[in-house]
Formats: sequence, C-alpha cells, structure tokens
Amino acid sequence: MGESKELGVMNLETDARYPRDMVGFGSAPPDPRWPNKARLALQFVINYEEGAENSVLHGDSHSETFLSEIFDAKPFPDRHMTMESIYEYGSRSGFWRLKKLFNDFNYPVTVFGVAMAMERNREAVESMLDSHWEIASHGYRWISYQAVNKELEREHIAKAIEIHEKITGDKPLGWYTGRDSPNTRELILEWDHFLYDSDSYADDLPYWVVGPRTPHLIVPYTLDNNDMKFASAQGFNAGDQFYNYLRDSFDTLYEEGGKMMSVGLHCRIVGRPGRFAALRRFLEYVSQRSSVWVCRRVDIAKHWHAYHKLA
Repeated sequence: MGESKELGVMNLETDARYPRDMVGFGSAPPDPRWPNKARLALQFVINYEEGAENSVLHGDSHSETFLSEIFDAKPFPDRHMTMESIYEYGSRSGFWRLKKLFNDFNYPVTVFGVAMAMERNREAVESMLDSHWEIASHGYRWISYQAVNKELEREHIAKAIEIHEKITGDKPLGWYTGRDSPNTRELILEWDHFLYDSDSYADDLPYWVVGPRTPHLIVPYTLDNNDMKFASAQGFNAGDQFYNYLRDSFDTLYEEGGKMMSVGLHCRIVGRPGRFAALRRFLEYVSQRSSVWVCRRVDIAKHWHAYHKLA
C-alpha cells in the first residue's frame, strides 16, 4: 500500500471498518511538481449563490438564515425582505466589484456557481466566461442537503448539471455542494465527467478516494481562509483581521513549499466596500511574491491527473 499512501488514497484494507482516512499523506507528502517549480498553488473561489438561497419565493418553508449580515437570523415562514436585499447586494454590486479586481490583477478565478442563481443573472455568467474563469457547479440550490432525501438530492444534481450546461455550453468539471449530505459524493460519482469535487477540507493538497469505477480526485476547499467568517460567531470583525489571516496562511504555506491554498469569497460578504479593501491588499501582497502559481481549481485537478494519477 506504499503507493496508495504516497498518492493520498484511502487504505482499502481499513475502509470497511472505519470509512474515514485519518492518515492521509502522513509525514511525507508528495512533491506536487507545480508548474515552473512554484512553491505554492494559490486558488481563489467566488461563490455565486444569490437568488438560490432559502426563500418562500423558491417554494421553501422559510427564509434564509445562513451567511448574511444578520447574526442568528430567524427562519421566517414568509418573505424576509431584509435577508433578500442582503443577498441581492451580492449579485447587483458585490460580484462586479470582485470581477473588476481580479481582472485588474489578471488573476484567474474558480466560481462555485449555483444553477438557480446563475439562471437569474445571465449577464454575470457571460462575464465569468468572458474572463475565462472556471465555473464549477455549486449545486442546484444554496440550501442544506443534510436532511434531504437521497432521491431528491439526485434529482437536484441532475438538474444543476443540465442547467449549467445549457447556460455555459459545457458540463461542469468540478463540484462543490458545500452544505452537503452523507450521500453527496456517492451521487456525484454516478456521473463520469467530473475531474474533481471540493466537498472536503481535509488537506493542503489534492488526494484520491476510491470511486465505483476509477479513483476520484478531491481538491480540498477551505472554511478558514474564507470571508464567511465575517458572518459567523468568533469570526472576522474587520478587514485587517481577514487580511492578516490570509497573509499568515500564505506565508506559512509558502515557507513550507509544495502546498496549495484556497481562498473562499462571497459576493455579498467580501463584496462590501469595507471588506473588499482587505482583499485588494492581499492581492497586492501576493503580486509582490515570486514562485506562486495563481490558478483555477480545474488547473490543479488537471495537473494532479497528469502528474499524480493513481493507477
């Protein structure tokens, strides 16, 4: 099983007893061999969710309660006008501010795009495509699937892929539910076209898991280098905290070498002016460092498939 450990795949001998991998690469992670001998692969994600959140307008029983300016929001069994407008800010203003910033720096982005949200703002989707950003699927709805029955989740996955292909012209190569269920990865693996999914936070490098036909690649995401902490208890209170945390994460991983770093962003959160300035400072900081591969998640996945393929 030495090769399996090197490539980060779960030990098949222990899976039946305990379906979690607590070892991973262990003390000897592989050299990722990033392009141009980069010390760090840096990846920015813009989560595009606005217009797909919980709302009675969408047939849900209550309003959204997650990731907004309202701490401990209550699930109203009616329209929550304040919550709706907070989400609308993301698609109306925050997205365009982020788009200009990343285009100004010429940094590529991966968008986690919720299909229902993308349907409601085709202009934003066209601008993502024009900027040559990757659009990975973020599911059909921006809701929690923890208690959603398996068949309905399967239907939502199929609908997300169908809408994604209709809007963008291609099936998504990456998947991230975010608020996933114990069934999500099994359902994703019913499809053959995905290069990776990101419903994991378990490592600083991609790794393989056992699939029904072939090994499946996980490109881990982040909940700490993430602006969502502006909207959670004991999170970031001001932009300088966000900037300092991103910079320290970057410096640590850069010094270690041979790692990847993800940064999670939301149009309605970091798209607000007072937080946006901190993100700009971080991009300026990164631009002054050499040997950094700023890329899309699909670029990381393709690289791992090419150089670290599991037979």
